[in-house]
Amino acid sequence: MSTALCRSCGTALRLTFADLGMSPLANSYVKPSQLNQKEAFFPLHVRVCASCFLVQLEVAIMPEDLFSEYAYFSSYSDSWLDHAKSYVDSIVQRFGLNQDSRVIEIASNDGYLLQYFIQKKIPVLGIEPAKNVAEDAVKKSIPTLVRFFGEETARDLAQEGKQADLLIANNVLAHVPDLRGFIVGLKTLLAKRGIITLEFPHLLRLIAENQFDTIYHEHLSYFSIITIEKLFSRYGLTVFDVEELPTHGGSLRIYACHEDDHSKCISSRVSNLVTKEETAGLDSLEGYLSFSKRIQRTKCKLLHFLIQAKKEGKSVAAYGAPAKGNTLLNYCGIRTDFIDYTVDRSPHKQDHFLPGTHIPIHHPDKIKETQPDYLLILPWNLKDEIMEHMSHIRDWDGRFIIPIPEVTVL
Repeated sequence: MSTALCRSCGTALRLTFADLGMSPLANSYVKPSQLNQKEAFFPLHVRVCASCFLVQLEVAIMPEDLFSEYAYFSSYSDSWLDHAKSYVDSIVQRFGLNQDSRVIEIASNDGYLLQYFIQKKIPVLGIEPAKNVAEDAVKKSIPTLVRFFGEETARDLAQEGKQADLLIANNVLAHVPDLRGFIVGLKTLLAKRGIITLEFPHLLRLIAENQFDTIYHEHLSYFSIITIEKLFSRYGLTVFDVEELPTHGGSLRIYACHEDDHSKCISSRVSNLVTKEETAGLDSLEGYLSFSKRIQRTKCKLLHFLIQAKKEGKSVAAYGAPAKGNTLLNYCGIRTDFIDYTVDRSPHKQDHFLPGTHIPIHHPDKIKETQPDYLLILPWNLKDEIMEHMSHIRDWDGRFIIPIPEVTVL
């Protein structure tokens, strides 16, 4: 097989960042009728570019196979909705957006974010490739274009006079196989004095906090501010501000504009974060190549705990059916021999089975029915929200298991 090339700079990819073996697509939930059918597994091998330090999946699954029908609906997390509303309030005030502005969101999902702009009577447009998810947005009266975003989509909208004063892309850049086409599309669709904001998981936090379960086939790239600055600069965009966020285990929100837009002052937070990443070793290969051993240690600790719990006759269920949980369970080889079932608030996942492991997904009421001794929280980034919501497991002395960054029982 030929050597894969870096999707940012074209350098041959030879160095391993993390090898999680073969895994199914993390959002390919299994219907009862599919349980005895063949299931596709793909390599989950992540490389680091020796030239530009972009961390990336070696083999890319085509977006059409991942996102044309999608099981993730953003509106089923209360904390994520709170995050979206706070962002809208902040961005509207900071940049003076009003009814004469145009806001466009790429990968707008079910309208979880744009609904808050509509409440402020600010015109919006969502771009969402998953037809089933976009239908929920349309029901909320959010104009939504069902297309994949790239250079062509951006050019078509710009020719229609629909350039954005605010162009938003939350947790989508990591999914993009054609980074050049996507970023050129951003530049094309952005109004002359417009602003881009992007949110994505921060590679620095992924490494520091052992968040290997956030690696799955949808996430093709893993970004630092060092790589983002270089990437945007290559296509005529300037990162003028950055915020560190707690979402998804630690994310960045970057603010960018056209490089010839001198109305935006570059914040010292950008250079400060670059320095922070350099101090952590993200400007040299040594900062990347020790990650695999830490992953292996976490696998051993989690399996040791579950084996011991089973020996003691304890029952274990899980909460959530997130993509990250499917990476964790498949890598560790955890199936119904360790986890009886999981529960999820989304009706789109209930009565299905997790990919690969075939752990059944039930409504959260199942927890009260069976009263498990332990509840493994798979979306650990939402652990506070989940522990409050499921606090009643204390009634039967149930305890929570948090798998990342280290196995912790609470």
